Amino acid sequence: MVHAEAFSRPLSRNEVVGLIFRLTIFGAVTYFTIKWMVDAIDPTRKQKVEAQKQAEKLMKQIGVKNVKLSEYEMSIAAHLVDPLNMHVTWSDIAGLDDVITDLKDTVILPIKKKHLFENSRLLQPPKGVLLYGPPGCGKTLIAKATAKEAGCRFINLQPSTLTDKWYGESQKLAAAVFSLAIKLQPSIIFIDEIDSFLRNRSSSDHEATAMMKAQFMSLWDGLDTDHSCQVIVMGATNRPQDLDSAIMRRMPTRFHINQPVGFKQREAILKLILKNENVDRHVDLLEVAQETDGFSGSDLKEMCRDAALLCVREYVNSTSEESHDEDEIRPVQQQDLHRAIEKMKKSKDAAFQNVLTHVCLD
Repeated sequence: MVHAEAFSRPLSRNEVVGLIFRLTIFGAVTYFTIKWMVDAIDPTRKQKVEAQKQAEKLMKQIGVKNVKLSEYEMSIAAHLVDPLNMHVTWSDIAGLDDVITDLKDTVILPIKKKHLFENSRLLQPPKGVLLYGPPGCGKTLIAKATAKEAGCRFINLQPSTLTDKWYGESQKLAAAVFSLAIKLQPSIIFIDEIDSFLRNRSSSDHEATAMMKAQFMSLWDGLDTDHSCQVIVMGATNRPQDLDSAIMRRMPTRFHINQPVGFKQREAILKLILKNENVDRHVDLLEVAQETDGFSGSDLKEMCRDAALLCVREYVNSTSEESHDEDEIRPVQQQDLHRAIEKMKKSKDAAFQNVLTHVCLD
């Protein structure tokens, strides 16, 4: 039987040390057990680990040292594009000379010649740039070329990165986008198909999604208060009418990236696409350009690829496997381009008819 005096007497020094030790062990075991359980039920844990490894590798490649990143910033850093891997410059873009000139003046010059603009609030680079127009016209290419020419770190942000099943995590990831961009400035946060991420808000939006969007816009506004900050949010969309009006207000600099409107533009694009290809010297690209009205830059590239494949297919079908010699593949001729044009037109017509069918059914 334990006497009452045993409970009232003060603990000895050894007993206190033992109690603290047991509590410490118990706390550590509890912490790691809970952490293990959370990791075990998190289906994205493996992806997060891989993202962290990728981020660390990219940070070394771009020469960023002595910059401490949080767990959330590391997740976003996995979407950094190494400038050495962006092999795109203005010379790789044809038919958009006016857009390129405006981008050089409004975005690139204030970043590269910062000392000339730092005393003027009006001449600071815009904090939001919108590239809009039909699909396949080079919006993403222009964004990468802008970052390359301006010497900016390029964060190719995927909206799915900001969605997390744990409450409050999406807001932390949204905050990490901007804190990382500021640490790595000058930088461009690029959001392709931005309308799918920041479309018009409605009462049917999920609470977590609405909070994340509000957080994103609030942090975006913070860029305007720091005039020395060289972070630009650049978005691309083919549905600008679906963007939230609050987003449009934050993207005052807008460029319409349209399909090549004249045969001269298409001819310039064709020359660029076929510049280093095996093309017959008698090919008339002006004639090809006149036959491809309504083709986007992406359409023209696919059409040229089909024409080149015709030569390869003809060579493969006409020779035995043992006698194949890559130097014997004939150059692309006018007739190949004509056949590829007809194929592309049929494909575009079929796609258009499919759209009309869906509209009628709806």
